[in-house]
Amino acid sequence: MLMTVLDGSIVTVAMPAIQNDLGFSPAGLSWVVNAYLIAFGSLLLLSGRLGDLLGRKRMFLAGTAVFTGASILAGFAASPAVLTAARFLQGLGSAMASAVGLGILITLFTGPRERAKAIAVFSFTGAAGASLGQVLGGVLTDALDWHWIFFINLPIGLAALLLALPALPADRGLGLAAGADVLGAVLVTAGLMLGIYTVVEVEQYGWVSAHTLGLGALAAVLLGAFTLRQAKARTPLVPLRIFRSRTVVGANLVQMLMVAALFSFQILVALYLQKVLGYGAAATGLAMLPAALVIGAVSLGVSARLNARFGERNVLLAGLGLLALALGLLTRLPVRADYVTDLLPVMLLAAGFGLALPALTTLGMSGADDRDAGLASGLFNTTQQIGMALGVAVLSTLAASRTQSATRAGSTPAEALTSGYHLAFAIGAALLLAAVALAAALLRADVSRETSAGR
Repeated sequence: MLMTVLDGSIVTVAMPAIQNDLGFSPAGLSWVVNAYLIAFGSLLLLSGRLGDLLGRKRMFLAGTAVFTGASILAGFAASPAVLTAARFLQGLGSAMASAVGLGILITLFTGPRERAKAIAVFSFTGAAGASLGQVLGGVLTDALDWHWIFFINLPIGLAALLLALPALPADRGLGLAAGADVLGAVLVTAGLMLGIYTVVEVEQYGWVSAHTLGLGALAAVLLGAFTLRQAKARTPLVPLRIFRSRTVVGANLVQMLMVAALFSFQILVALYLQKVLGYGAAATGLAMLPAALVIGAVSLGVSARLNARFGERNVLLAGLGLLALALGLLTRLPVRADYVTDLLPVMLLAAGFGLALPALTTLGMSGADDRDAGLASGLFNTTQQIGMALGVAVLSTLAASRTQSATRAGSTPAEALTSGYHLAFAIGAALLLAAVALAAALLRADVSRETSAGR
């Protein structure tokens, strides 16, 4: 799981090297990220349900194998087309494995304390993987070359497969007869794929272009048709009963806002370090390392105990508050920032993610029983990817627009870029405050306490 999450961010600091080596156009380069994101985000829901029907272990092993094979193809890619296709296949493998990961955990660990610890480890892999990807991407690109950001997945993937075979218990699944809704599968996959594609292309076409509005409307029609289909189908692919839980729905909405906001931290801070302060790829990765360390320490060291003592909702609110404070501080970054005084405090406040994600994951999976565990896992990961896509589209577009305006007004390139990043950080902080309000309104249950009382 660490490998699949890490791969979503490991390419970010290697993008200039990839462009120079393979001859990507500026617009084409974005597809190194977009191809992965579209496949990953659009196939999670389907993969999660198929895991329930065909067996979650089988889906996890198949996804890990597809991802590992696609990584080899990406490492040997000698043209933009091959690398883009390999990234799409990596996204497919990631979706297959990631969609059932949480489902496997909640069926293996049924006691509240054990489940809290397992989810804390799982959340750590997601939070740390995103940050460590930038560190490893920079180090591998500078020390070797960009091909190794993909080759590194081969030994990890093989080890994961060899360990998973004996470690994960076999499960036969419910069988396709319990939910083999082919039409529903086509509608939801096409709708999500088209919707995510539309969002990631906003920066090129604009929000009110015929391309964006037309494809966005078509995606909405497909997803609306899918919802109607699930309400009437005898064996729905996604039983709508999962949306009856206010806690599950609220947790997914909060996650979407949080992930969209934190794009400005994960990506735009790295761009600020390179484009404004002049850091190299490895230096950028190392500068982001404290954030990964504090997230890991909090996720693994204290989050489970805090959730048990204070409840997931309260811990989530505290974590979101710390993250909002971090982005608020970033709105004050100067053009010539000092790392220790201007950036290190922000990296340390990223500990809020280590508090928020385990609590949010527990809440997001709280309404799932064994028959829907893969579906709930796929849904939770899908909202994460949609939030990421929206963060990329909205915040990067606003930052670029502000940068252009500042440039026309006579600002230096560094000043103009910093101004654009300031706006994105401010919007990200506002999204986190909205997430706080939503969590306070919808997430009233303390899952670990309820589970303990029920036992």
